[in-house]
This record gives sequence, structure tokens and C-alpha cells, in this order.
Amino acid sequence: MNQHRHSPPPPPRKRRTPLPWEHPKAHAEEPRVDERLRAIMQHPSYREADSDTAFLHHDAARGVRLQADYLKAELVLAAHGIERTLLVYGSTRLREPETARRELAAAQEAAGRQPGDATLARAAHLAGRREALSRYYEVGRELGRLVGHADVPGLAVLTGGGPGAMESANRGASEAGAPTVGLNIALPREQYPNPYVTPGLCMQFHYFAMRKLHFMKRAAAIVALPGGYGTLDEVFGALTLIQTRKSAPIPIVLVGEDYWRRVFDVDYLLDAGSIDEEDRELFWYAETAEETWQGILDWHVRNGSPLLPVTATEARP
Repeated sequence: MNQHRHSPPPPPRKRRTPLPWEHPKAHAEEPRVDERLRAIMQHPSYREADSDTAFLHHDAARGVRLQADYLKAELVLAAHGIERTLLVYGSTRLREPETARRELAAAQEAAGRQPGDATLARAAHLAGRREALSRYYEVGRELGRLVGHADVPGLAVLTGGGPGAMESANRGASEAGAPTVGLNIALPREQYPNPYVTPGLCMQFHYFAMRKLHFMKRAAAIVALPGGYGTLDEVFGALTLIQTRKSAPIPIVLVGEDYWRRVFDVDYLLDAGSIDEEDRELFWYAETAEETWQGILDWHVRNGSPLLPVTATEARP
């Protein structure tokens, strides 16, 4: 009767007998083997592609970098279960109220010591404007708290991760104990994320395009606090995507009506025939965090996409 023996499983990484390429060619066969192998193996061409920084930053590898820029953030957000975001834009120059008051007092004191100095007078004027706008830092902070306390599964406050208005929203959500996201962008000058983004949820992008894609991909609403070029870029980009229905409509709320009406004269665009009446209705104004959040919740109920669970009472006609 034949005895059949099964071979034991081999070690997953090690062999009992080395393969031929596991040792270099013998010196007896090639006296210059060390020199030759060093020249081959230390040359950049021998590096694995994903470890070759120079290759990855070559112009021809741009497509690979774009893919990586997109994919890393996608995997991080998915791993944290973040399916929808409340997206907050606004100026990096927006100050905390106390900071704005201190800066104003210092600027006024400096201008008072040299009343004829136009530069100091201008600095005091700008400090006064920043102090007046600083109330919107608290609006952003309270909005972040409201969203955080709502504890909506899969919903998180998302910002560009920087200071000012972005910091205010991340800070409020953090104070509510909720995860909060920041999408930084690599710039020629060093920058730091604000300290209120959840560790593990702050990502840095190389390409503005990929960052914009992730801003919009999960956005359930956009809130714009007073801001400058960057804020205008994001707001107008979103309005264009929704106007053309390249993106599905979502609430867009401009916080600070007086500010936004002076920055962006939508009524003139309408009167000039540059946009249609329905394009004017793609956003609305608000002044407080409560008004902003409630307006977003109401919009989604009317849209049939409620952010909060609908109770039996609310569901009755």
C-alpha cells in the first residue's frame, strides 16, 4: 500500500537554498564587481518608481501625482465614514474678536502718536474694519458647534484647514467633540493648519483642482463667511457648477449680507441680463449661525434629502 506524504508549507519569505541572484557575481570572475554594481544600483534609474522622488515630480508623471492627490484624501475620508460635509469658506484674515480689539487699540495708539502719518492712519482704518468683521468669527465657531452637536452620522464640518474663518468653523466643531476636516494646499511659502482640525483628518494637496473636487464631492451645503479672492473663487466655482447642473443643487449661504452685497452685486448681473432669475435663487444671505443652520436643514427637508432623522410627527402631511 503506497504511503503519500504531503509537503509541509514552505516559509513565506525565506528559502533553504539561496537563489542565484541573492549574491553578487564572484570577484574571481569579475574583479571590478563592487565598482560596477555600485554604479548600477546607486543610479536613479534603479530606484523603484514609488520611491523615486525626482521621477514622481517629473512633468511626465503629473497624471500619477493627480491620481495620488485624489486617492489619498478619498481613502482617508472613507475610512473615517465621512459621507457628507458642511463646507465653510471665508477669509484667512478674519480675526477672533479679542485679537481684533487688541490690534485696533494698538493701531489707534500708533496713529495717535503720529497724526500726520498716512500709513499709520491707513493701518488704523483697516484694523477698525477687521474688528467690525470679527463678529463673523464667532458666527463660524457657533455654526461648527451646532453641526457638531447635531451629531449627524457621516456629516462633518469641512474647511480649507487654514486660519481665520476656516479655523472658526473647525474650532466650533472640535469644541462640540465632533470630527472636523481640513484640506490644506501646498504653497510656495510655509503654512500651518489651524490647530482645531481632527488629527488624521487634515490633508495637504498639491493641486488646487483635486482640493476643489474634494470640497464639492461630499458637500451637503456651502457657507461663505466674509472673504477675499480665495473665497470668491470657491463660491463662484460652486455657483457655476450648480447653475450648469454639473453638480446637483445644494444650499449656498452667504453670511453677512451687507458685506456680500458690496462685494458681489448679483442684482446688477440680473438687470444686465448676464444671469437668469433662477440663478439669483441659487444662494441666500444670513447673519447668524442659527439662521444659517436652520435654513440649510429646511432646504434639505424641502428637497427630500433631510440631514436630520425625520420623526413620525414631522413625516405626517
